[in-house]
Amino acid sequence: MAQLVEFRQSDLLVEVLPRYTDKPCDEKIMRRFHDDEDETGSQVSSTINLEDLEVQRQSNRDRASQTWWSRFGCCRRRREETDAERRARRIRWYRGCGISVVVLTIFGTIAAGVYIAFVSVLLRRLAPSLRQNGLQHIVDTWEEPNAGVAFQYEWRDDFSRDIVPKNCHSHNDYWRAVPLYAALAVGCTSIEADIWLTEDDELLVSHSWESTTKERTIKSLYLDPLANILEQRNATAADSQDKKTGIFDMDPTTTTVLLIDFKSDGAATWPVLLSQLAPLREKNWLTYYDGETLHQGPLTIVGTGNTPFDLIQAAATDRYIFFDAPLLSVSNDYNTTNSYYASSALSSAVGKVWFATMSSGQIERVKEQVEAADAKGLKSRYWGTPSWPIGRRDEAWKVLMGAGVGVLNVDDLVSATMWNWGWWVVAGIALCGNS
Repeated sequence: MAQLVEFRQSDLLVEVLPRYTDKPCDEKIMRRFHDDEDETGSQVSSTINLEDLEVQRQSNRDRASQTWWSRFGCCRRRREETDAERRARRIRWYRGCGISVVVLTIFGTIAAGVYIAFVSVLLRRLAPSLRQNGLQHIVDTWEEPNAGVAFQYEWRDDFSRDIVPKNCHSHNDYWRAVPLYAALAVGCTSIEADIWLTEDDELLVSHSWESTTKERTIKSLYLDPLANILEQRNATAADSQDKKTGIFDMDPTTTTVLLIDFKSDGAATWPVLLSQLAPLREKNWLTYYDGETLHQGPLTIVGTGNTPFDLIQAAATDRYIFFDAPLLSVSNDYNTTNSYYASSALSSAVGKVWFATMSSGQIERVKEQVEAADAKGLKSRYWGTPSWPIGRRDEAWKVLMGAGVGVLNVDDLVSATMWNWGWWVVAGIALCGNS
């Protein structure tokens, strides 16, 4: 029986003291007490174990949800940063990025400057130097024809000194800054001019009628300058009447070809052109066919475009305009007595060149076409060759020349005649080579 301890209102504790007796407790009661105590402890322990397990599961879920880069210590630390620390870190990051950009820009500018300087110096060292002769002097001082009169210059004895004639054709020559003379100065032996007939029987030179001018005629740009050159080159009395001297000192027997593209009606243009060629024919400067023999002169006239082939054939005994035959259909009608070239667009002949060079099938077709023209005694010519990239252009040139093409149709005269092909090309610029 418990005794109640003295209680006061201010006390907060009630102490219950058990009263022990000497009588031993019932063993069954004690065992039941201990069993109840163990059961209670087991329940508490089970509750604690479940809470720990839930915490562990939540930790595992959090760890699984993290990406591989967020497991680094720096990422965990960022989640514990304050706003001020986060702002400071961002400022440091932006400052570092800005410094990196500035440094890279400076080094990039320096590298670009070094590259440009290197390329410029290398090009100056490797680029072929222009020859100093009479032709180059004309190129440097040339002016447009005035009132249909050709540019006048003082003749120099070194007119074509050190110029090696080459089988290249100056395509659309009248588009050049200096027609005729620029092509001759690099050794091109073939030149192209497009002509339009006017109502007053004048032959204007231009690719289209809209761009014609009365000052640029076939006489002022080509016929009169060529006549003047041949006059000076054949001025000595020792020259034979039957064998005239050509334009180039390195090979005086080389004939220069003037390819005239008839843009207007061929039948109407024909007699006008014949009359303007008559002075050169009288001087015996033109290649001609007399009905039996082909006589080569220092200047050969070839007609293309709307040139009437039947009128060429009609001049049976005094033929001094020859035809530009179709390369893809060289028949028995075309031979050295009436034709000089056999031409075709490259795309029409072999298809489009898609890759850096022609395919083996395209190369074989080129060889077959060149051989067919050679069998007729005609010079093969392809226009519309690739112009860009430069590597593809040079590869096309090498393939054509390797196949034995009669003349190389070019727009870039200096690259075709004075640079070595197979040069290392970077961004369209030939830097150096091994040939």
